[in-house]
Amino acid sequence: MQKTAYRARKGLCVLAALPLVFAMASATAAGPSDLSPAVRQAMQSDLGMNNAQLAQYLKVERLSLIESTRFEQAQGPRYAGSWIERKADGSFQLVLATTSPQARQLRGDVQVRSVRHAKSQLEAAKGRLDGLMARGADVPSGVHGWYVDLPGNSVVVAVGTGGMEAGIDFVAASGADARLVRFVTEPEAPTLRMTVKGGYGYLRNPGDGYLYACSIGFNVTQNGTAGFVSAGHCGDAGEAVYYEPSQWTLGVKLGNFAASSFPQPGQTGNDWSWVRLDAGHSQLPVVYGWGGGDATVHGSTSAAVGAAVCRSGRTTGWECGTIEAKNQTVNYSSGETILNLTRTTACSEGGDSGGSFITGPGQAQGVLSGGSGTCRGKHKWSRSYFQPLLPILSAYNLSLVSTP
Repeated sequence: MQKTAYRARKGLCVLAALPLVFAMASATAAGPSDLSPAVRQAMQSDLGMNNAQLAQYLKVERLSLIESTRFEQAQGPRYAGSWIERKADGSFQLVLATTSPQARQLRGDVQVRSVRHAKSQLEAAKGRLDGLMARGADVPSGVHGWYVDLPGNSVVVAVGTGGMEAGIDFVAASGADARLVRFVTEPEAPTLRMTVKGGYGYLRNPGDGYLYACSIGFNVTQNGTAGFVSAGHCGDAGEAVYYEPSQWTLGVKLGNFAASSFPQPGQTGNDWSWVRLDAGHSQLPVVYGWGGGDATVHGSTSAAVGAAVCRSGRTTGWECGTIEAKNQTVNYSSGETILNLTRTTACSEGGDSGGSFITGPGQAQGVLSGGSGTCRGKHKWSRSYFQPLLPILSAYNLSLVSTP
């Protein structure tokens, strides 16, 4: 299980979320979603849901898209975030957080909590940590990343075993409000999900005697030109990519990286790319289902914290988890620091990089950047981080290939 370290040096302490206070109401949720068989099976298996729980979860997920926006607008500077939470009986609820002490109950699956810190305060503290790097500071090797933890109402700094001192000094140097920060110890540093071992996806052959494998994210177009998005560390602009019909076999050439963004070690940036397909290839608005039926892409609405997501990649196929936090800064063990990643509990392996994250109702979320842990055996320590899709589409003027 995850170990949480508590320290009080230099003013740093752990701030637990305040207990549940009141509940309020919401809008009417939509009816049952037509999940693909592959996504339904993976969600039920990986997230431990029965049919009734899955149906109730989907109702709350739809509800969150409406109520979270309304609540944020109504609360203004008092807004402290929203997330989907699983209760002890296995059902789900939408939690709306505010710094206001007043709340009222309108229905059972939406709950308002009074917490100490507004979301804007937490984001400002995280911004201090990001700003330290912008001023040229290096991230200590023992610091794995940091993010706003909405359910915990704090900024979490993840450190490796023996990395607590480095983490404390890093926070102190940033000028972030130490009262908002708590540390967690994670047993393994995140690593990029590229590998030279087999699976399904696409291959890059830079001529150094090795083949490098990654996974396709989502089909896109740019002014009518077909392509797909993936991770930036999977290749540089101009490099060719090839379909992988079997492990480590170069198949037909798919195209070339049209653009790619990934920082050098010691620097900060994004981890995204897009590949322009060669003429003759066709596109479908689907994510490969690994024998369980493909998942149709219906759009790109961003899911809430706590929402279930499933990822598809050439090494491990379908794996599901939940969104733990958004806008996490991740410091990879190889020295690159990536901004604005979404943290999930889904597992991944090398070669899954660039692969797609999608919700049960078919909303495209992003492409895999990296992760920690493994998909083998019991992988409760596993975490994966994806680059959200919408900023990639905006950066390269791309349109998602989807169906209503």
